[in-house]
Amino acid sequence: MARSQGVNHELSEVLNQLWSRDTNRLKPGTDYTISLQGKAGYVAQGSNTARDMARAPLFAYVNEGKLKNIKTYALFMRLLDNYEMSTGVSETVTSEELMENDLFLNAILETEVMKCAHKYLVSKGRSPSDQQQFKRQLYDMWFRLYHRDRSGGEDSCGFEHVFVGESKYGKEITGFHNWVQFYLQEKHGNVDYKGYKAQGNRNTPDEDDHVLNLQFSWKGLVKPVGSSFIGVSPEFEVALFTILFLTSTDKPCGLCTGDHGRGEGG
Repeated sequence: MARSQGVNHELSEVLNQLWSRDTNRLKPGTDYTISLQGKAGYVAQGSNTARDMARAPLFAYVNEGKLKNIKTYALFMRLLDNYEMSTGVSETVTSEELMENDLFLNAILETEVMKCAHKYLVSKGRSPSDQQQFKRQLYDMWFRLYHRDRSGGEDSCGFEHVFVGESKYGKEITGFHNWVQFYLQEKHGNVDYKGYKAQGNRNTPDEDDHVLNLQFSWKGLVKPVGSSFIGVSPEFEVALFTILFLTSTDKPCGLCTGDHGRGEGG
C-alpha cells in the first residue's frame, strides 16, 4: 500500500510538471467557451436512448485560428479523419497517412511537455534515452494497428481508440476522449451533447474545469459517460497517457487508460 501511495505521489508530481509545461493549452473563457447545461441521467449498458439535458452544444465557442496555427493541433486534426469508426473493419493506411503520423510525432517531440515525459520514462527504465528509439516506441504504442475485434483484420490502434473513438459491434462507443475531436464532431452534427455527469451536488463542474465527465451520442450511439480533458494540447494527452500506459503494473488492452465508469459503458 505504501509503495502504491508513493507511485501515485510520483505520478501526481510528473502530472504537475507536464501541466506547467503545457504552454499550448487553451484558456477557458478566452480561447473557448463551454456550456455545461443540465446533469445527465442514467443510461443502462447497451442502451442508445438518453434523455437530452442539454439543448445547446457543449462548445459555444472555440478559437479555430489557434487550432489551425499551433503546429501540434494542426497536425493532430489531420490525423482525426484517417480512421474507420467500426471495429472489425480493417484500416487501410496510405503513405500520406504514414507521413502525417511521422510529422505529428516530430512536432510533439519538440515540445517541453514531451521532453519532460521522455526524461521521466528514461529515469524509470521504461523508455530508451535515444530520441529516435523513443519515437519508434511512441509510434508502435500509438499508431501500430492491432486486432480489437478478433473476427476482423487489423482494425484499431491506440491513437484511434483514445482520441478518435470507435464503435464496438455497431452498438456502443469505446474510447473517444479528446476534446478537439468532440468539438469538430459536434460542429459537423455527428455529436449530440446530453449533459454532464457528476456524483451528487458537491461535484458539480463549472465551465473553467479542465476535466469533465460527459454524456453524449455520436452518430446515433450513446456514450453514457466519457471522461475528457478540455482545452489541453495534444502533446499533453499523448505524454500523460504514454506515462500511464508504460508505468502501469496491470497493462490495459491497447490504450484504455481514459475509460471510466464501466457500469455505464466504457
